[in-house]
Amino acid sequence: MNRCAEAAAVAASGPGAGVGNAGQRPPRVPRQTSFFPPPVRNPFVQQTRLGAARRIQIFFLGIILLPIRALLLALILLLAWLFAAISTTCCPEKLTHPITGWKRTITQPVLKFLGHAMFFSMGFIVTVKGKIASPVEAPIFVVAPHSTFFDGIACVVAGLPSIVSRHENVQVPLIGRAFIPGVPVQPVLLRYPNKLDTVTWTWQGYKFIQLCVLTCCQPFTKVEVEFMPVQIPNDEEKSDPVLFASTVRNLMAEALRIPVTDHTYEDCRLMISAGQLTLPMEAGLVEFTKISRKLKLDWDGIRKHLDEYAAIASSSKGGKIGIEEFAEYLKLPVSDVLRQLFALFDRNHDGSIDFREYVIGLAVLCNPANTEEIIQVAFKLFDVDEDGFITEEEFATIMQASLGVPDLDVSGLFKEIAQGDSVSYEEFKSFALKHPEYAKIFTTYLDLQTCHVFSLPEVQATPSVVSNKVSPESHEESTSDKKDD
Repeated sequence: MNRCAEAAAVAASGPGAGVGNAGQRPPRVPRQTSFFPPPVRNPFVQQTRLGAARRIQIFFLGIILLPIRALLLALILLLAWLFAAISTTCCPEKLTHPITGWKRTITQPVLKFLGHAMFFSMGFIVTVKGKIASPVEAPIFVVAPHSTFFDGIACVVAGLPSIVSRHENVQVPLIGRAFIPGVPVQPVLLRYPNKLDTVTWTWQGYKFIQLCVLTCCQPFTKVEVEFMPVQIPNDEEKSDPVLFASTVRNLMAEALRIPVTDHTYEDCRLMISAGQLTLPMEAGLVEFTKISRKLKLDWDGIRKHLDEYAAIASSSKGGKIGIEEFAEYLKLPVSDVLRQLFALFDRNHDGSIDFREYVIGLAVLCNPANTEEIIQVAFKLFDVDEDGFITEEEFATIMQASLGVPDLDVSGLFKEIAQGDSVSYEEFKSFALKHPEYAKIFTTYLDLQTCHVFSLPEVQATPSVVSNKVSPESHEESTSDKKDD
């Protein structure tokens, strides 16, 4: 589709162009896999509901089991601390290599036994599947999913391998350094096949102490540890740790039959911010690390977009932007052109815009069109008499033409832009930078004007818009684009 056809499709104002109608839709932004919505709406919430019978059972079992298990746990932890202190005597505060020699020979079997005893005393029944690879076969274990503080049981079953991490993992929680060496890894799967989930620890749900008490009050807690076949990276994966990590992660997710998302700690921060802005908490979840990397956005930028989004969506039900809220925010009527712009944001065609769609729409649709050059051209378009200022009459004329609404009242929008009776270029530029949504309307109108010029016979006069020096610049730019096509 060439540039004129695309512009015509976007700005088409014929019947059936509205949201939800069966008419022709505008061309969409390419649906890259990385921009698909996550399969889990909010992975940071785990609500374990307890019925009356279950509460009574937990109460009476807790009276017997909880004191005994707490006493055994305290004794085991005390012994483990003692042996750990012995093994790290005369060692630097921050270890860079695993402990070797007689210290490891003496302490590792004892600590491994105490680890098994600790989980047994808490009522864990462990089932091990698969074969544990030797350090030569797989120098690195990769364990998933990490959904509870009880997941350390995998380390105990694996023989207490050395745990290596880095401080920067707090900032980059998606991809750590485990796949960078390019050596074979053994995936380890964790499952907790219990009727009552008392182990999953999420941002919203039971607290740490509550989960410990609930787990200790159960007769037993099942856990399965499965050692999968060793995964050996190919040449491409050795040079691309992210690719190797993605391959192993997808393999583990398929074996566990659970979805994969790219949510990180920053999404939790956005979720809390959304709640503070009276939005549903899941409204702030955008898979921050992936979106920010793809769209070149930082935390402050996305947090600012959340404030803007909340200002639009706070009055709507469900915390999403409908066509009415969208029109009210832009101070424009619901016209066919506005519906087309709304449809460009509405990536899943459900008749509303969520925060994820809003961020992607601004970054992919609006911000690229909101350049200094486009702002200058748009200002010249409105400044019909070329006096360096835009009057309300000039502003209304162009807006009515671009939206296809002859009786459009733009007085409210004009007053928001203007400091007085007219708009200077600086005022126009400041407003355009704060509201990039208008850029798509302006550029669509300019493209249609350019296409109209190209469609005229050479003998005909140039349209009147040439008088304000808009069409010559657009003609030159479009000619170049046409050659590229």
